[in-house]
Amino acid sequence: MHGSDVRTLQRYLTRVGHKTDVDGEFGRGTRRSVRGFERDESRRVDGVVTRSDARLLKRRARSASDSDVPTTTAPGEKAALAEDGLALPPASAPPDVQSVIAAGNRIAKKPYKYGGGHGSFHDTGYDCSGSVSYALHGADLVDPPLDSSGFMTYGLRGRGTWITIRANSGHAYMMVAGLRFDTSGLRDRGTRWTTKMRSARGYRGRHPNGL
Repeated sequence: MHGSDVRTLQRYLTRVGHKTDVDGEFGRGTRRSVRGFERDESRRVDGVVTRSDARLLKRRARSASDSDVPTTTAPGEKAALAEDGLALPPASAPPDVQSVIAAGNRIAKKPYKYGGGHGSFHDTGYDCSGSVSYALHGADLVDPPLDSSGFMTYGLRGRGTWITIRANSGHAYMMVAGLRFDTSGLRDRGTRWTTKMRSARGYRGRHPNGL
């Protein structure tokens, strides 16, 4: 009735159109969302998530995520920065990388907010680690959100092929297919995406497994 499995359930329900608070507790709101999903799928409406319900919900949520993948891509193996400040994923990027970029685009111009993105993935603004968490969450690569210290031990050590998180106890940013995703970019062009690099000195490099 509570824990990481419930958070995953709540996240999937939101993706299929039944907005649900991701708090890890199977309460009244979550049960209401489950019943709504059951009605949509012409299943028995009882608010109980069976194995069959869970498999179907996961398929529907995955399909919804795939629809968020940008249709415009950049040639080659490097992402490009468009005129509007959003990132264009390389055509050769794996689906998870494209999903991370799509999620990053959704909050690229959101304001900086200390602690933003940590109480919930859905917020009015995001701090550095909240921003990175949100983008990675777009491909189910992190749950729940991590602070900058948490990213110091996230995933695998070193630089990734597609994604590299740089973190220390006070800041976190991310490199995705050659672009930097960092709250400091908001000062320059009003977007978290930037082509400007920064020194990695004093940061630990980590990356998601396989990326």
